[in-house]
This record gives sequence, structure tokens and C-alpha cells, in this order.
Amino acid sequence: MFHLQIEGDFASAHQLREYKGKCENLHGHNWRVLVRVCGRKLGPSGMLIDFGVLKAKLRARLEGLDHQFLNELPPFDVVNPTSENLAKHIFETLDADLPDGVGMHEVRVWESEKSAASYMRD
Repeated sequence: MFHLQIEGDFASAHQLREYKGKCENLHGHNWRVLVRVCGRKLGPSGMLIDFGVLKAKLRARLEGLDHQFLNELPPFDVVNPTSENLAKHIFETLDADLPDGVGMHEVRVWESEKSAASYMRD
């Protein structure tokens, strides 16, 4: 199995619902995102997927989140905009846009240098 990983980042604000503490107040993060994809077979070029292609796909997702109030954006207008749910959302939207033979393995989202959540395929 081959694995590739890339990273991206974005800045946004959110408020956690159903949370008793200071994070229920409006606050922001400079998020860091790690994406890992996997596949068993390389293409004719000897690559699973071009890093540039994968970076562009991630960048397209993160641009929609950058400098936004997450609570106003679908699905976070309904789903609590936690780090866990952000990781799942990025995972699912990227997975749907990958070529045959390439699958998502993990998305990890850091809300600070020392705190991260990940969503991965079993």
C-alpha cells in the first residue's frame, strides 16, 4: 500500500454548541490540516497521484472555509463545528473527488500546536 500526505491551513472562527465553557463563545483558530491518501497501484508515471493535483483539491476545500464563521456554513450550520467534525467533513468531501485507485486514509486537523483531531478509514 502506498501512502502520500500533504498539508494545508486556513483561519476561521466558530462557536461550539452544546458546550459549557469558554469555547462556546465566538473564537478563532489558525487550523493546520494533514491529508493522507492511499492506494495499491501506481499509475504509468510511477505516482499514486500527483502531489500538485492533491494539493489543489485540498486548497479548493480549505478556501471555502478560510476567514469564515464556520457556524454559518453547511454542514456546520447544523453539525457542531468541532475539530472532529471538520476532519470528517474534509475527509468526505475530498474522498468523493479522488480518482479511481486512490482513497482517503486520514485527515488530521490541528486547532492549536498541541491539539488535533483526526478522522480515518478503518
